[in-house]
Amino acid sequence: MTKAKEIRVPLNQIATSRRADASIAVVGNPNSGKSTLFNRLTGLRQRVGNYPGVTVERHVGTLKLADASIELVDLPGTHALSAHSDEERIAIDVIMARLPGVAAPDGILAVVDATNLYQGLYLVQQLLELELPLVVALTMSDAAEAGGVEIDVARLSEWLAGTPVFPVVATTGRGLEPLRAALGKLKAQPAPVFAPVWPELAAAADDLFAEVEQKPRRADIERLLIDGPGASNQALLEALGADAGQKLRKAQDRVFGIDPPLAAEARVRYQWVRKVLADIQTEGRSLISWKTRLTGFLNRPVPGTIGLFLVMAIVFQAVFAWATPMMDLIDGTAATLGGMVANGLGDGALSSLVADGVIAGVGSVVIFLPQIIILFLFIILLEDSGYLARAAYLMDRAMRSVGLSGQSIIPMISSFACAVPGIMATRVIPNRRDRIATIMAAPFMTCSARLPVYALLIAAFVPAETVGFLNLQGLVLFGLYMFGIVMGILTAFLMRQTALRGPKPPFALMLPEFRRPNLQTVFIQLLGRVKVFLRRAGTVIFTVAVIVWALAYFPRSGELELQAATEYAQAESMYAGPALETALADIDNRAAAAQLEQSWLGRAGKFVAPAFVPLGWDWRVSAAVIAGFPAREVVIAVLGTVYAVGDEADEATLSQRLKASRHPDGSPVFTFPMVVGLLIFYACCLQCAATLAVIRRETNSWRWPVFAWCYMTTIGYLGAMLAYQLL
Repeated sequence: MTKAKEIRVPLNQIATSRRADASIAVVGNPNSGKSTLFNRLTGLRQRVGNYPGVTVERHVGTLKLADASIELVDLPGTHALSAHSDEERIAIDVIMARLPGVAAPDGILAVVDATNLYQGLYLVQQLLELELPLVVALTMSDAAEAGGVEIDVARLSEWLAGTPVFPVVATTGRGLEPLRAALGKLKAQPAPVFAPVWPELAAAADDLFAEVEQKPRRADIERLLIDGPGASNQALLEALGADAGQKLRKAQDRVFGIDPPLAAEARVRYQWVRKVLADIQTEGRSLISWKTRLTGFLNRPVPGTIGLFLVMAIVFQAVFAWATPMMDLIDGTAATLGGMVANGLGDGALSSLVADGVIAGVGSVVIFLPQIIILFLFIILLEDSGYLARAAYLMDRAMRSVGLSGQSIIPMISSFACAVPGIMATRVIPNRRDRIATIMAAPFMTCSARLPVYALLIAAFVPAETVGFLNLQGLVLFGLYMFGIVMGILTAFLMRQTALRGPKPPFALMLPEFRRPNLQTVFIQLLGRVKVFLRRAGTVIFTVAVIVWALAYFPRSGELELQAATEYAQAESMYAGPALETALADIDNRAAAAQLEQSWLGRAGKFVAPAFVPLGWDWRVSAAVIAGFPAREVVIAVLGTVYAVGDEADEATLSQRLKASRHPDGSPVFTFPMVVGLLIFYACCLQCAATLAVIRRETNSWRWPVFAWCYMTTIGYLGAMLAYQLL
């Protein structure tokens, strides 16, 4: 059977790869070892992008052979050619050449888990009907052999219309050489001629388009009958004419009757799968190993949940504590480089731009790397070992009560260290609505950047008293953590009930066997995610940091500089030694505070100050909040500058200055109600350019980061106002 011309996107209008001799789609079930095999075949010759107009990543690698260069496209995992998530929909649209601007594959590498042929062969038989050259890789063949399962590969190839089948072990490389050779010749091979598994469906598909001049591929028509009308099938419906809906319903009634189409398809296809397995697979004597016992034990609700919390405690400790030395090293290196530049270039705009803008901006990006590397290292290890699927299964019931799925638990917990890697971790969530709801909830988790602000304000204004056997300051800090959790969960619930309202997809999850992660795969995936963060988020963070530097530096007051120089001369004539150093530092701090007050940032703080009067703030607090937009960690440094204690503010000295701060009428600025409101504001407000950049990156739209910023800022403002006015 010759391949029919596509209706929606003619193949001659689709961009094809210029650097490869063929483009092959790598297709398989989730947890089938597909990505491990892809990484083993392509190594570091990979690139990551996005499919046009969506957030789903496109992983492309090159398989280098002696006489050919093959492009492999690692598609998101799917159980069948019916989509339940955006990732599955993209994978199916690429396979079936329905995605505009994306080349149709020249062939398909179907990856099947040898320990789970029952599910894998369901997808393979659907792929055989697409009339594309096909090769099958049986991964985890060693695990099947260890379990006593014997597979007649030659007989399986006969059932698959002569399709080549290669048992491989992707983690060790066993069996890859014959597979590589087959992939090099795949484009030149004819597509297998596969007899329809469901003759009634094939006949109905032929009859439905019998009067259409340019008949599409039968597989496309069958998907239209089963999946019904949708955006992907719009071209087929238009080809049927004005009464397309009536023709389609008539054909569906003829094939399915009163049965749901997907259920009818599953019944027919699984009958075929059972026949194949009965012929080609021999089960060995069942042996209960220690691994089987451990798997069964961890799948139970109570021990499984306890184990999950222990694992999450280790992950949380690693991201929160283990990254600290490296983050301190990066911070110290940036500060040292900034000091060297300042000493080398002297005073002036260029020196401040390089030291405080460029170096500090780059440092604010790179300082997240240790947390991101550690977090994603754990996530990749848990995913490759098979534990991540169990975590989602164990927490699904609890998370569904607030409108999310079990797959949201790890991103939510990860956000306690930093919302940036937490939001990036939402990629494990296949459903887009659940994923965005989790992204909106993640910034409410109390990240490490909030702790300096919390520590300063709690130590200065919360009495160090005991409540029973508990410390009051510790209780306040715990309350802020719980407040963030409640607000995050409430936000996710509200989002799923309003803007993200919609049917929840079935939570179908196959629990894979525990296995040892492949170090090459772990390294490649980790490297890819680090590159994505630095390239996409880093540019936005760096740009915003430089803009805020310019607002805080310009315009410069010559009068203030002259006044500082006069005070310098007076101090040098009056003091010597340590006393002189202290006097000069005090002059520098007061001069910096005066320059900041008359800068654009200071003027902006004074301009917006009336809007924050209901919160009890003055212009200094307003200016610090504005300056803290790129990263809330800089708030302490800005407060130190604006209160003339230096940007490397000592906590005790700054606390005294805050307590002594007064409004023009003489009343104190930092009262207990105002501090409570300020803590609530920082617990809610989204002051992190990195988080906004990553939300933009993960949602592929500015709508969601703008909404998140407006929503969280509004919640923070109202909470701070209520606290100040009521208390």
